[in-house]
Amino acid sequence: MSGSVCSLSFLGLAAVLLLCCSGPAIAKEQRHEFVIQEAAVTRLCNARSIVTANGQFPGPAVEVNEGDSLVVSVVNNATYNVTIHWHGVRQMRTGWSDGPEFVTQCPIRPGGSYTYRFTVSGQEGTLWWHAHSSWLRATVYGALIIRPRDAVPYPFDFHGEVAPIMLGEWWDMNPIDVIRTATRTGAAPNVSDAITVNGQPGDLYSCSSQDTAVFPVKSGETNLLRFINAALNTELFVSLAGHTMTVVGADASYLKPYNATVIVLGPGQTTDVLVTFDQPPGRYYLAARAYASAQGVPFDNTTTTAIFDYGAGGTASPAMPTLPAYNDTATVTTFTTSLRNLHSVGLPSAVDEDLFFTVGVGLFNCSSGQNCGGPNGTRFAASINNASFVLPSTVSILQAHYQGDAAATGVFTTDFPANPPVQFDYTAQNVSRALWQPVPGTKVYKLTYGSVVQIVLQGTNIFAGENHPIHLHGYDFFILAEGFGNFDAATDTAKFNLDDPPMRNTVGVPVNGWAVIRFVADNPGVWLMHCHLDVHITWGLAMAFLVEDGVGELQSLGAPPPDLPIC
Repeated sequence: MSGSVCSLSFLGLAAVLLLCCSGPAIAKEQRHEFVIQEAAVTRLCNARSIVTANGQFPGPAVEVNEGDSLVVSVVNNATYNVTIHWHGVRQMRTGWSDGPEFVTQCPIRPGGSYTYRFTVSGQEGTLWWHAHSSWLRATVYGALIIRPRDAVPYPFDFHGEVAPIMLGEWWDMNPIDVIRTATRTGAAPNVSDAITVNGQPGDLYSCSSQDTAVFPVKSGETNLLRFINAALNTELFVSLAGHTMTVVGADASYLKPYNATVIVLGPGQTTDVLVTFDQPPGRYYLAARAYASAQGVPFDNTTTTAIFDYGAGGTASPAMPTLPAYNDTATVTTFTTSLRNLHSVGLPSAVDEDLFFTVGVGLFNCSSGQNCGGPNGTRFAASINNASFVLPSTVSILQAHYQGDAAATGVFTTDFPANPPVQFDYTAQNVSRALWQPVPGTKVYKLTYGSVVQIVLQGTNIFAGENHPIHLHGYDFFILAEGFGNFDAATDTAKFNLDDPPMRNTVGVPVNGWAVIRFVADNPGVWLMHCHLDVHITWGLAMAFLVEDGVGELQSLGAPPPDLPIC
């Protein structure tokens, strides 16, 4: 398999790909049914029931060609509300199918159903889907593989590919109970008990060796490996013993080939690599463990493994890779700053919306009479620009917006600040306690259709500096630069990569540092932006963009489907 993809431009990305890459094949409509139901599993010596899609953990992989449409009926036979988010799919004018609970839809109640309908266009590579309701995505997730259209070649050569490699987390108790307990007390939730590969912890955990994930490969062949970090709260280092990985894509966007022995994935991120199995035939461990950037914050310090096997007959003891130290930020920086778009992208020079967002964790004072479990009797909180996001409960933000100003009254406000309300030394070691408490609210920021948006994402050290994987729904964006300390436009703008910046849907904002992203607001609707550490979105590290309709039907949000769930 070989070839090249067409040149990508910044404006009209999906249209350009469709125009220049369309092969003779006609785009197809695929239909699937996900039944959300409980299933019995045994992990870490314990048997228990988990929520799954179709009884599978991880859930079913969905494979499409670029340009295909998906119709996925979700039937909720579980005891919790549920929604499904198609992580990274642009959802052009189909925001009703994006999935975040109370943002674009009310949840699917137990016994209810909803059909997601959308087209996957202008994207090739690896994405994924997951529940976007409470902490159900701990077990309700699966791969979304987007291949080129028939007769359209990949931009690299390979012999074949292995099954998607989904990295996750496992709790030895119901993850919904974990977050409910934390929410009730205001304390941090329990960390996971294991990291997993395709739902299995691997050889280093009790009662797990027999079910360790094994990937059979052929000696001398080059295979495509698709990595997905489906973990809730853990950024991960990943390495394959004895082998170099050539990174060729991330978040369904092609990259210039980059060789690495360790790759880094924040929750929500995907990475495609090529590996040539040119070592002596044997068994080699793939291993992953946490990148823990926050000092003094508990994390899952276990290591998961899977086995790549070529020619050993299942008897040889696998070789183990060397993984970085848990706090090895230098390795993370080397990896993220080495990624380059496969093509020059033609960024527009004029920025219409120049935004500056601080992201970080803080604390709420405990209500009178409460006994809170956070530091010094407080409750954990998180925010963007000191606004701690609160989900509505009676109608989704998108529904209220679509129904008009009267319906939106009391559901959300459009006064999300473009800049921090108070400017301070964001990454100082001792931030004033007066800045620790954010303001709760449901605030959105309005964007005019077609506007060019640039956001400086600035990490703060209010409670603890930490790397934050920030995910934007409904859009891909270009990462222009990243750095440490406080962003300084006078000096840091010169560091922007305006030629071949990587395009992603989730960016790691460095610990006590910053990242700059840019995109065109060409998709009308309401689009959540949040930290993909689920504990942080639970605490309020989120906001939403309200992108107004443009001119005509093709620049306007479509009508809600008749089966849209009601609250």
